[in-house]
Amino acid sequence: MNRVQPPDGLGRPPGRKPLPASGAWTPGQPTHDRRFFSLRAVPFALEEGGILPEVVVAYETWGALDPDGGNAILVCHALTGDAHAAGDSGPGQPTAGWWDPLIGPGRTLDTDRYFVVCANVLGGCQGSTGPSSIDPRTGRPWGSAFPVVTIRDMVRCQRRLADELGIGRWLSVIGGSMGGMQVLEWGIIYPDRVRSLVSIASTAEASAQQIAWSAVGRLAVANDPRWRNGDYYDAAPGDGPQDGLALARQIAQIHYRAEPIFQQRFGRNSTNPVDHFGLWDPFEVESYLTYHGEKLVRRFDANTYLVLNRAMDLHDIGRGRGGTDAALARITAPVCTMAIPTDTLYPPYQQEALRDGLQRCGATVDHVVIESPHGHDGFLLEFDQVGSAIERFLARL
Repeated sequence: MNRVQPPDGLGRPPGRKPLPASGAWTPGQPTHDRRFFSLRAVPFALEEGGILPEVVVAYETWGALDPDGGNAILVCHALTGDAHAAGDSGPGQPTAGWWDPLIGPGRTLDTDRYFVVCANVLGGCQGSTGPSSIDPRTGRPWGSAFPVVTIRDMVRCQRRLADELGIGRWLSVIGGSMGGMQVLEWGIIYPDRVRSLVSIASTAEASAQQIAWSAVGRLAVANDPRWRNGDYYDAAPGDGPQDGLALARQIAQIHYRAEPIFQQRFGRNSTNPVDHFGLWDPFEVESYLTYHGEKLVRRFDANTYLVLNRAMDLHDIGRGRGGTDAALARITAPVCTMAIPTDTLYPPYQQEALRDGLQRCGATVDHVVIESPHGHDGFLLEFDQVGSAIERFLARL
């Protein structure tokens, strides 16, 4: 009886075209809609003690800034997002905007009314300084030498970008997951620079289970022998850490979504129905995970995954500030928190704790429940509910 041959390290059938060692954007590739800002007064000192001799921030904007700068909204991306929150794919940009249904004329973040900004975070791989960037001291990619960054470091870079754009105070800072972490740090570090905050499916501090999931994902990358301790950027296609990065994404995809969605969409269906299963005859859910692993490898970088993943682990708004409540007491702007009941990665109790802590400190808080079967990824899929909640919140400012 014929049997399916073992898949490659990404779960793909044998014989598929090899993937690049890194999906990072690099200078010389089409810029698409990216713009770039180089921080002045470098070097840039990092919270954990590292130094970056120069920093570039890649960003995109939509709409026009009012003369007084009062209509600016900052959208903060999640772990594997980037500055391309809206717009089409094209040369130099392999995917459409990750929040495209919410940004544009007549949409929730109406670009006929608002000036919307999204920046690739420090440590990223889509134009901002990160592990795939050139270290000016060596002329080679940073790779294993890239230092640890934190959510606070990301926000400090975004503040410098705001200065460059002439934005003294954001009308709102909005983000989900890792983006929601940035939102909270904006309100704590720069309370006079924000009029409102929207934190979706996020938390005041990473939990033990969140750190555990992160650790498994990082180990998936680090145990790929072609990761080469982070120095793989001169590797030929197919000879980089694509297997480890794909596996990390597949692990994450399982807890980004909720169990009912897996059962409803895939059940026990197989891609090639057979009377007797062989070891490598795939179920449909396996092919789904393979697809998402390969998709990420084409547009992301393994080292960036490690750096940003660790930044999320380090997230703790109370660190060095006397605890969570003392940190929340620094927030003076009204806040909207959103929770997704099926989210098992950032469960609703974390957003409820944020709401309760802010209310104890006297803050104005809207708390919204997003009903979705999709789990954590609901903030990237439930555009009508998320959009309506943001519109109601902004209308009251």
